[in-house]
Amino acid sequence: MKPDSQGLTQRKGFGGARIVLFESRMAEAMSDGIRRFGGEVISAPSMQEIPLEKNPEVFAFAEKLFNGQIDVMIFMTGVGTRMLMKILSTKYAPEKIVKAIQATTVVARGPKPVKALYEHGIQAVIAVPEPNTWHEILETVDTHERGISIQDRAIAVQEYGVPNEAFLQALKKRGARVVQVPVYRWALPDDTGPLQQAIREMAAGKAEIAVFTSAMQIRHVLRVASETGLEVDLRVALKKMVIASIGPTTSETLAECAVEVDFEPTHQKMGVLIAELAAQAGELMKSKAGEEKVSFRRAESKDDPAARKNSLFLKACRCEPVSSTPVWLMRQAGRYMKEYRRIRGRVSFLELCKNPELAAEVTVMAVEKIKADAAILFSDLLLIVEPLGFELSFVEDEGPMISGECVSVKDVERLNEIRPAETLRFVFDAVRLARSWLPSHIPLIGFSGAPFTLASYIMEGGGSKTFAKTKSFMMSDPGAWRALMEKISRGLIQYLNGQIEAGADAVQIFDSWAGCLSPQDYREFVLPYTRQVIQGLKPVPIRLGGHPPLDQIGIGQPPVPVIHFGTGTAAFLKEMREAGGDVIGVDFRVELDKAWPAIGYDRGIQGNLDPVVLLSRPEVIRARVKRILDQAGGRSGHIFNLGHGVLPQTPEENVIALIDCVHELSRR
Repeated sequence: MKPDSQGLTQRKGFGGARIVLFESRMAEAMSDGIRRFGGEVISAPSMQEIPLEKNPEVFAFAEKLFNGQIDVMIFMTGVGTRMLMKILSTKYAPEKIVKAIQATTVVARGPKPVKALYEHGIQAVIAVPEPNTWHEILETVDTHERGISIQDRAIAVQEYGVPNEAFLQALKKRGARVVQVPVYRWALPDDTGPLQQAIREMAAGKAEIAVFTSAMQIRHVLRVASETGLEVDLRVALKKMVIASIGPTTSETLAECAVEVDFEPTHQKMGVLIAELAAQAGELMKSKAGEEKVSFRRAESKDDPAARKNSLFLKACRCEPVSSTPVWLMRQAGRYMKEYRRIRGRVSFLELCKNPELAAEVTVMAVEKIKADAAILFSDLLLIVEPLGFELSFVEDEGPMISGECVSVKDVERLNEIRPAETLRFVFDAVRLARSWLPSHIPLIGFSGAPFTLASYIMEGGGSKTFAKTKSFMMSDPGAWRALMEKISRGLIQYLNGQIEAGADAVQIFDSWAGCLSPQDYREFVLPYTRQVIQGLKPVPIRLGGHPPLDQIGIGQPPVPVIHFGTGTAAFLKEMREAGGDVIGVDFRVELDKAWPAIGYDRGIQGNLDPVVLLSRPEVIRARVKRILDQAGGRSGHIFNLGHGVLPQTPEENVIALIDCVHELSRR
């Protein structure tokens, strides 16, 4: 083989495979790279980036603005803000534009639009803090000292790219008259001929690999396929092709479009994508051709409860001496793992949670990969709100959305009683499968949200910074609050007992939002209900062949260990202990050697590395791990964990290194 112009030896990694490339701007360079690795390129540019200088919607908005018909102006992005000002300046005097905008209540979504507005002499009345989701926008407008009611107000929303439909619907639900102001859009290329031809070739089975380098590409491909009557044939073809994605954002959009991702590079660079795809192309194509089909049905392992009882994790839960500190991680299975993203390429998040076989596979896969000392069931704490009568959805980059009203005792009374055996059976099935697939010595942790955290999600409709709706409801109508908490608690008792009966060896109760409360409010409005749930966990029945469970006659093993976890709860750790739990989980905002004495050494403690540390260098991770282990002082009852879940951008190798480091440094 002769060297190419850069001195690299030409390789035939693609082996002549036909590869469809949807990239536009870097199409030529990527095509050259694919050919260098022995691939045949079908170039099909799928998008172009166009400002809307002649956008009639912008100028229609301008007329309303100058006529005083806009009450609130929400700027969503810095680039979009600058482009809007530039477009308006092609027709109107800058002074006129600035004066009209300043006459409105100006809301800026974070520091970038604040800076862009400042460049034009406009000061934001309301600046929305991080993480700048639409939840924070609404909450900040509600609570800001200069905020106004948006009921029956004209709200103009500057858009840059795809409109945020969830945000627009939330504004309309509050009675706002929404004016959309699109200033930028991803469009199809002027000439869609190459894209149409590529779709025809894929539909005819004449391509083996499709490469997506942007989230918008798949939407445009499906749109053109639909317009040409080829969408059904294309979707069938895509299932047989190797689908390569540049990274997690693109993969998630492909998953939303029901396209399974087979490959992601280690780094989100186009050169790395081509080189690594070429190296794996043969095996990937063989797998897609059916020669090595992947099955998620595993062989069952032989159960050995005695080995599990003597595991590092369960011994630590009982504050017994261990040979090394056990470690597992919240969000142990998640977007940081390639294998997880590949499964998510097939199904949505909720579909994954509700498919027992896939949920069990993800549960087992994670513990096998990182070698943690316990597995935690893959699920979501909000699944329980659907049986109550609320609608649950997960919006990309926004998180969970809960639809439904709960503002009075009558609303609480209308909510369903939760019957987990009927409505959440898929969770119990996932527990049974995961338990049967896990090595017998690895404990399985089930979980739920705590009553307060679930109530907060319901009241706020999602996440929140201030929890103003929750606190207002809690304090202004204690009777309705009590009715809601008792109804949630009754359901949680059944839900957790169902997981235990299905095979969970321990359970964790997540009170993720309790830290927004004062100690007094925690004692009055939260503690009684969390305690009710923990005390409602039944002894594990002893089963004898041919006989009913002995718990029916009052005999059974002690309840499984309960981990009671909260964030921001340093001010009321004693109250958390009073609420219950064999182990109290703490976040990274409190020193472990200060938290444990407050809890009491007769209880275990779990924690508490800041998840962001896993984004740093190995030596930093090691030093932080050692510090926490030193704070625990080798005392029995410490379980190492993060102070919250693994972040999506965390390198896999850092997670594995963390587990190894904990075991090494804590070895007795």
